[in-house]
Amino acid sequence: MTLLHQTASPHPGGYRDIDPARVVAAREQVRIVDVREPAEYTGELGHAPGAELVPLGTLEQAAPSWDKAQEIVVVCRSGARSGRAAALLASMGFRHVMNLTGGMLAWSAAKLPVEH
Repeated sequence: MTLLHQTASPHPGGYRDIDPARVVAAREQVRIVDVREPAEYTGELGHAPGAELVPLGTLEQAAPSWDKAQEIVVVCRSGARSGRAAALLASMGFRHVMNLTGGMLAWSAAKLPVEH
């Protein structure tokens, strides 16, 4: 378990907001869940290395099998859908949920590694 969640900014939705630079440093220790659609995941912006694709519409069905104590970073294009996803996960009892601030747009702007 990393301390990434403790360094993130609390959000009223029950999750925390996290900067892309902090996530890239800890990406081997956290679960990165990309809630975009498949075409976006493999499209122009690509996705964070190691991110798993779980489109927002399927998240509620996929998440019950996950470890509720694991640190999870939720990602989308700009941070809006992932914010909704993070709030959903928090409401389902996940304790260490983070939303990637600015989404893949911010990740790309920071010139962090991507996969397509």
